[in-house]
Amino acid sequence: MAESTIDTIDQHPLAGWDKPDLDLSGADWRSSSKGLGDVQIAFVEGFIAMRNSGSPESPSLIFTPAEWGAFVLGAREGEFDLT
Repeated sequence: MAESTIDTIDQHPLAGWDKPDLDLSGADWRSSSKGLGDVQIAFVEGFIAMRNSGSPESPSLIFTPAEWGAFVLGAREGEFDLT
């Protein structure tokens, strides 16, 4: 008999979109500046975590390496520019 989805989730906690529930308590957060609202990233267990340094207790976004690469490429190409 096949396992139910609920059983699988209980055995392997997810933070959404099939991402692992990473322990970020000892993460080495890196930042490009020191301003409030600054974005910080950390490389943890093969994933990339992103958070707001002004609210470090808020949930972090978790990216796979492929997702992170697509984000960085889009930023470099101006995909997120306001003008």
